[in-house]
Amino acid sequence: MKMVTAVIRPEMFDVVRAALEVEGINGMTVSEVMGRGAQKGIALRFRGKTMPVELIPKVKIEMVVQDADVEKVIRTVRANGRTGKPGDGRIFVLPVESICRVRTDLDDPADP
Repeated sequence: MKMVTAVIRPEMFDVVRAALEVEGINGMTVSEVMGRGAQKGIALRFRGKTMPVELIPKVKIEMVVQDADVEKVIRTVRANGRTGKPGDGRIFVLPVESICRVRTDLDDPADP
């Protein structure tokens, strides 16, 4: 199993979530986060003044999926979260050793 973490633009979240559901990926944890990449923030104009914004709002989607589904998740997030402009986000893939349920005392290796 793998943990796929996608950091995307907030305005793209609903489209990405709906596309993942169509692909059968329903389980996810979603967080509102702040960050910046190579663009090192942005400059906004407000009332005639330029104001630097160093951290930009993003949405982080975390999904634990079977190894066979990783490429499908990456492909879906890329296709539906892309604007073609800097700041579209990143996708990280990490190994998952085990999953343990909170509700019971059982480890559930088959439950992504």
